[in-house]
Amino acid sequence: MNYGEASVNSRKEKNVIKICPNVSLQNRDDLSTFYTPGIAEVSRQIAADKSKVFDLTIKRNSVAVITDGSAVLGLGNIGPEAALPVMEGKALLFSEFAAIDAFPICLATQDSAEIIHTIKNIAPVFGGINLEDISAPRCFEIENALQDLGIPVMHDDQHGTAVVVLAGLINALKVVNKNIPDVKIIISGAGAAGTAITKMILNYSKNQAKIIILDQKGAISLSQADLTPQKLDLATVTKNTIEGSLETVIKNADIFIGVSAPNILSEAMIRSMNKDAIVFAMANPVPEIDPDLAIGAGAAVVATGRSDFPNQINNVLAFPGIFRGALDCRATKITEEMKLAAALALADYVKNPTSTNIIPSPLDKGVVAIVSQAVQAAACN
Repeated sequence: MNYGEASVNSRKEKNVIKICPNVSLQNRDDLSTFYTPGIAEVSRQIAADKSKVFDLTIKRNSVAVITDGSAVLGLGNIGPEAALPVMEGKALLFSEFAAIDAFPICLATQDSAEIIHTIKNIAPVFGGINLEDISAPRCFEIENALQDLGIPVMHDDQHGTAVVVLAGLINALKVVNKNIPDVKIIISGAGAAGTAITKMILNYSKNQAKIIILDQKGAISLSQADLTPQKLDLATVTKNTIEGSLETVIKNADIFIGVSAPNILSEAMIRSMNKDAIVFAMANPVPEIDPDLAIGAGAAVVATGRSDFPNQINNVLAFPGIFRGALDCRATKITEEMKLAAALALADYVKNPTSTNIIPSPLDKGVVAIVSQAVQAAACN
């Protein structure tokens, strides 16, 4: 099936999302209750106590899905109009999996200060902000600057990906009977996802994990003199002093995590890894190595971002439940503890992990409830 053609044709027929009334408007009493004059009392109560906006309006269950179109899927900087279908799709997932009212907002600017200012100005409407497809390193600056909004703000490309990767990794390690402090981890890709994955694994392992993260030039190391502030931070948190190409540093590694580019990992590289290697090749739509080639080269567990192979690492396993939990407990932020709780709950949901079953199916609607509960518990501690 040609999914691209099907997606275009379906959108010609009808919109993917729409806004629908949640109450009945049948008579004058309904009109007077839900609009004027009744609505004035709602406004009076909120004016007297702003916190009542969560009790009396859409804010309690709404999320803005916001992008500037600068890093959309694997398509790059395609702009806000071309990003709109992707944001509509994200809003659809929020609605379908977590019953959250989400609305796509595509901004016609890529100036970080202007984006931050705009989001702060529209925040009164929303209970949460999901940042999406904003290029690194600007995405870090924007997310950090919005943590004082009083509502949860999360860049899903970073943290949603990291949560699902950690969950899958926990179960993959169970399958091969290895422990995080004992393994060597290679992460290819030092953008939003790679940075968040690195920091989340370090948080989970209490900084015991041995990680080498690479960009297009090779391993990011403390021995390099020309690192950007973001990459110096990565070198510092990983404490890595080793330089070299992927082919060099992957030798005797136990785990490869790719959030980078297609076909950069060879069968020979996998054969140079330790026995029972774990390979998460998540570049989309073409992974760092074909999963069948990876298995043929000796990888014991293989995951991708694709739905046509086992072990799909898909953000939909994380963000609906995280925001559902955050909204339900009126969290003002999404903390590291909440994200870690989400990952642990996802991992535990798979009771008997195998090489082809380390993570729940993206279509398993039971996932949202267990992630939401874990996030709420972490928020209350």
